[in-house]
Amino acid sequence: MSRQVFDEIKDLITESRNPATMEIDAKSTTEILQLINNEDRHIADIVASEIPHIAAAVELLVAAFKNGGRLFYIGAGTSGRLGVLDASECPPTYDTDPQMIQGIIAGGYKALVRSQEGVEDIFEQGAKDLLEHGFSAKDIACGIAASRRTPYVIGALTKARELGGKTIYLTCNPRSEITIPVDVAICPVVGPEVVMGSTRMKAGTATKLVLNMLTTTAMIRLGKVYENMMVDLQMTSKKLEERSKRTVMMVTGVSYEEASRVLEQAGGHVKTALVMILASVNPDEARHKLAQAGGFVRRALDV
Repeated sequence: MSRQVFDEIKDLITESRNPATMEIDAKSTTEILQLINNEDRHIADIVASEIPHIAAAVELLVAAFKNGGRLFYIGAGTSGRLGVLDASECPPTYDTDPQMIQGIIAGGYKALVRSQEGVEDIFEQGAKDLLEHGFSAKDIACGIAASRRTPYVIGALTKARELGGKTIYLTCNPRSEITIPVDVAICPVVGPEVVMGSTRMKAGTATKLVLNMLTTTAMIRLGKVYENMMVDLQMTSKKLEERSKRTVMMVTGVSYEEASRVLEQAGGHVKTALVMILASVNPDEARHKLAQAGGFVRRALDV
């Protein structure tokens, strides 16, 4: 088994040596930082080359969400933590149900704060964890594995396809090397890491960029943004309360006091408050307009 794993990883780009950093251990602090920064500079352009595939994944997400489906991120180590992070940030940002986007990490909650080595190697556990979360044919599984070979992730994606769900695979190795069928593969190949195999670095950064793009774009497509502001949020903390008031003030030009008053009438919901002011309607009429417009403020103003 050890030899099999050795053969699987020895030719992976994410496990190869970076010729630009071969003497990094002999460099000064500033020189080390410069080498890291030089490598990081290329990441955004590499992610940009994957936009057609990211767009295809977003279309799957939007269709699934509109049909009551959910998104499950599945990963191990850094990849798993990034998936859990992205999932956890959607409810406070876009007022989504916590069940709508979920992160599953090999080893469970404890793996978020302390590495659980070995759990990523259990193919069957990926499938088991996905089933325990109630995955169905309406849902989407997004496997995240910088190396593209993580058994835990492959097991989850295989089970997702068996159940009839859609699958997305995010990896930092070439698309041509993916060995399982998936609906969309997103492959920002960022090359060898500054420190060989340390995929928390360039691969982790590329992964975070892609996850940001997936959920942010999907939320915009679902009407949770007006102009370039988050408007589908609830005042569940002091920060969000004041951000809500500021958003209403910026969009409509009303005073702080007026924004506070209308938000109270709107039940703390920014979109409702915006339509109330911009369309000069009461809360019930604003909610009706939003419902007719599929939740889009811009469209609601034309209803």
